[in-house]
Amino acid sequence: VQLQASGGGLVQAGDSLRLSCAAPGSAWSTYTKAWFRQSPGKEREFVARTSKVQGRTYYADSVEGRFTISRDIAKNLVYLQMNNLRPEDTAVYYCAADRAPFPATDPAAWDYWGQGTQVTVSS
Repeated sequence: VQLQASGGGLVQAGDSLRLSCAAPGSAWSTYTKAWFRQSPGKEREFVARTSKVQGRTYYADSVEGRFTISRDIAKNLVYLQMNNLRPEDTAVYYCAADRAPFPATDPAAWDYWGQGTQVTVSS
């Protein structure tokens, strides 16, 4: 499956941004989807996951309460709504997908990746 992430940009601290990830032509409902991010010099880290099982969601502690992951199965899209952004949220954000219902938060557990979209939050 090919993933296409979009929606990144330059915003100020406290602003909101919504990322989108498309998977054209895929049986989107059969995949668990997630967002990861990677800052310069750091390892890629898990952000949020929405399972193919009832859309169950799971978040990293650092974004819990500020970010919301959602999916539109009919449109083959997954979103990441990011509110109250902080400078430490600055990173390249990647969408990922896997056939497992609850893949681990380790990036190595995910089979499919998008190209990434840059999010920069200024203070």
